[in-house]
Amino acid sequence: MIYLKTPEEIALLRASNQLVGKTLAEVAKHIRVGVTTLELDKIAEDFIRSNGAVPGFLGYGGFPNTLCVSVNDQVVHGIPSNYALKEGDIVSVDCGTVLNGYYGDSAYTFCVGEVDEKVKKLLKITKESLSLGIDSAQHGNRIGDIGYAIQKHCQAAGFSVVRKLVGHGVGRNLHEDPEVPNFGKRGQGVLLKEGMVIAIEPMINMGNRDVVQEKDGWTIRTIDRKPSAHFEHTIAIRKGKAEILSTFDYIEEVLNNK
Repeated sequence: MIYLKTPEEIALLRASNQLVGKTLAEVAKHIRVGVTTLELDKIAEDFIRSNGAVPGFLGYGGFPNTLCVSVNDQVVHGIPSNYALKEGDIVSVDCGTVLNGYYGDSAYTFCVGEVDEKVKKLLKITKESLSLGIDSAQHGNRIGDIGYAIQKHCQAAGFSVVRKLVGHGVGRNLHEDPEVPNFGKRGQGVLLKEGMVIAIEPMINMGNRDVVQEKDGWTIRTIDRKPSAHFEHTIAIRKGKAEILSTFDYIEEVLNNK
């Protein structure tokens, strides 16, 4: 069942998603060599709670932390730990909030110090593919149009699209219908309608598209141990250009001033 949101609900979803952007910016201030992923998690939890919300991932399906922090070959759902970030790492930080009963969900992949040029290209292409997917997410188009745009851009650059993990609807629940794959065919899949709110989240690998789950029951990594990038926005479908409810503006302001 796909729930179309009212303008009032979209305003509440925007507030929750803006808080995710601000939380990721707070985390960005502390991403450096030597910081542990658990320290980043504590910073995020404190910031979310101090802004009158609760962490959206903490306890969700039994997940033990506020952030999903996935380093290098980890694709998504990495559990924060005592791992200290190293020079040349990339780290995907996925964050969720619940504010006034509605979820926010967004993710950003960061560089730690100087990162290999090929890996930087992976991040650049993945982020660009998110923008292209959002451009295709308009009333009257179909889910397949979003996946097609992402897949075409990433594969043309020599990267592969994870198939086993997808984006999703967002609302009073973190994961709602419809599923939003990062691959697909134009004109196929669920019809996009004004009022739908979805998270688009390309997960793109340097090497093989296949992934495996670690023994912790959560962490997903690439099967060939090559790096993976992940960027995510929550958007509202409109009759014209989609409305991006989350934001990277606060994050990039921090990164540009580091």
